[in-house]
Amino acid sequence: MVNQPNRTAIAKAPARGRTGFLYHPRIAPYVFVLPFILTFLIFFAYPVVSTVQMSFQEILPGATKYIGFENYEKLLNKQYYKAISNSLIYTALTLALLIPVPLVFAVMLNSSALPFKNVFRSAFFVPALVSIVVAGTIFRLMLGQSDAAIMNQVVGLLGIEPQKWLADARLGMLSLVLLATWRWLGVNIVYFLSGLQNIPQELYESASIDGASTWQKFIRITVPMLKPVSIYVLTISIFGGLSMFVESFTLWSGNRSPKDMGLTMVGYIYQQGFEQNNMGLGSAIGLSLLGLMLVLNLIQLKAFGLFRKED
Repeated sequence: MVNQPNRTAIAKAPARGRTGFLYHPRIAPYVFVLPFILTFLIFFAYPVVSTVQMSFQEILPGATKYIGFENYEKLLNKQYYKAISNSLIYTALTLALLIPVPLVFAVMLNSSALPFKNVFRSAFFVPALVSIVVAGTIFRLMLGQSDAAIMNQVVGLLGIEPQKWLADARLGMLSLVLLATWRWLGVNIVYFLSGLQNIPQELYESASIDGASTWQKFIRITVPMLKPVSIYVLTISIFGGLSMFVESFTLWSGNRSPKDMGLTMVGYIYQQGFEQNNMGLGSAIGLSLLGLMLVLNLIQLKAFGLFRKED
């Protein structure tokens, strides 16, 4: 009887051409995660550590000295409070629009009864492809103070007098929110559409057999099943709202809006760190913004029950 080859020996024998250091079973996993680790260390960990260090320094051309917590003490001023207020109000208003409205549109676009669905999907998504600088410039021209401005002509048809859109605090904030809604509505619709297409249709069919109305199916099936997508959209919307800068900078043709009505946290960082060459104070502002983002996102994750232990 012919002796069968030792299976253990065959299993242990290295494959031809794969005997190098990188194919070692204990080394290979670290090789695969190395790009992420390097990216994280270079583009996140190192900048954060450097920012923390600079927040305790006074940085001048050719000279740097530690000044302790003086930069953090300088944070408590009217401009800082105005920047925080503007950023929080802007974030709250965009959340109030850019979560429920895209969800409703996504449900409509996901319906088989709606004709030309792909056309509507493309139309909603096109604004996201437009440069924010171009979009901001167009909106600035539309919101001009003259009677010939497009927005003033529109409100004139409704019997409303021409408005100074970018010279009034409330109208200026409304302009920022309209710009954000126009640009990001289609993106959030795509997110919700991807979640809707993963919901089993059997759930809706069973609900219909039980006599559930369209509203009941939306509340009892659609909204709960979209929870992961909703958390993601809410998280990136909070980050996007608090980090908004280019929209404001473009609408007011710079970082100097009347009475700082368009000043945001990132705009204040830019103003102090680059325009006034105060990198230490700019770093302190940036760290406070990072802390605010972390706190708000932890609160919303806690509210959604992501830290709750499952039974």
